[in-house]
Amino acid sequence: MPGVAWPALPDPAGASLLSLLYQLVRSQWQSADELHAFQLTQLALLLRHARETVPFYRERAGTAAHAGLAQLPVLTRRDLRDNFELLKAERLPAGHGPVGEARTSGATGTPVRILKTQLSLMFWNALTLRDHLWHRRELGGKLAVIRQGVRAGEAASWGPASEGLVVTGPCVMLPPASSIDEQLQWLVQQRPAYLLTYPSLVAELARASLAREIRLPGLLEVRTLGEQLDPEARELCREAWGVPLTDTYSAQEVGYIALQCPEHEHYHVQSENVLLEVLDDEGYACMPGKVGRVVVTDLHNFAMPLLRYEIGDYAEVGGACPCGRGLPVLRRIVGRTRNMLVTADGGRFWPLFGMRTAIDFAPVIQHQFVQKAYDLIEARLVTATPLTPAQEERLRALILSRLPRGFRVRFAYRDSIPRSAGGKFEDFFSEVSDVSR
Repeated sequence: MPGVAWPALPDPAGASLLSLLYQLVRSQWQSADELHAFQLTQLALLLRHARETVPFYRERAGTAAHAGLAQLPVLTRRDLRDNFELLKAERLPAGHGPVGEARTSGATGTPVRILKTQLSLMFWNALTLRDHLWHRRELGGKLAVIRQGVRAGEAASWGPASEGLVVTGPCVMLPPASSIDEQLQWLVQQRPAYLLTYPSLVAELARASLAREIRLPGLLEVRTLGEQLDPEARELCREAWGVPLTDTYSAQEVGYIALQCPEHEHYHVQSENVLLEVLDDEGYACMPGKVGRVVVTDLHNFAMPLLRYEIGDYAEVGGACPCGRGLPVLRRIVGRTRNMLVTADGGRFWPLFGMRTAIDFAPVIQHQFVQKAYDLIEARLVTATPLTPAQEERLRALILSRLPRGFRVRFAYRDSIPRSAGGKFEDFFSEVSDVSR
């Protein structure tokens, strides 16, 4: 408020955001049972709204919504794409704000549109601030962002979550279309305190830093988003720059799903924002240590309710966190269906190729592995110099050591390996027909 320097008075939107953040600071310490009870209270309001105002749920679910969430069938990406008009709410509760449309990049082959209200943006901003608080960021530092959808340049603040509430340092931005060398030199020139980008870019930048013996003085933390995180990216980040890597798990359709614990490398589900299920092949909830399909319900999107939305990801459930927070734990997000390797006998798993050690004996700049058949992996490589036969054989042995018996590896050399239209990158995907979709 103009004329008031202390104590500061935010505008009405800022006051609402601080009120929500105040509650988030306290709700994280509630027990899992208490959090779930609050979720069910919010869910009842959402289910009633969906039943009364959304044609898709009247036609599809009938009276099932009265019996609870588990009685509703899972909503697929194809359902969302094909029923956009039917999923629109005919009216909204008062105060949810204007409606806007968001679109996914379609990295899985099924791009979708989604409607959201101003309330969804408020939850996004509040959870962004929670992430800053959890990881004790020095908001006065410079933030560097390398991601799709930004224009090269500088902004005065870190973004809408902090604007009007906290004085931050500047934010400098660069699209990922430039080369790794150009990105690295840009970071050297900018000297940021924080870097926000994709995990695959972190790995490439860190490898280039190690190869060229370039440090990033002043860097405090690397933040990643938008892709499956390979554990090697954390190791490379620490080795190249001596800083931690903090990952987030979100989706355009539902916002924040999970944030990395401030004390551990696993993730806490953001229960105040979403109700998350991890389901096995029979549709039952996975126990800790098991991997299953991620099914999520956005608890506050009344413009286009997504009830039991199967987002296309797989995750491993974790046990209670030693940090004391009651928010459920995801030990890791392991990828999408197309990121699973499948064998002729029906076996499926997510491979980790461990290419960190390859740079010790082969000048590999970029790599991508593609399953072309039940027994064939194509290793797409960008190298600084051509590999010798001895280097190829050693690299082939390393790749095969990460695969079931019976696989073959063929090399395919590239000048570059492009990213998707959304700027993301997959280290591995399968083109075998029964896992691609």
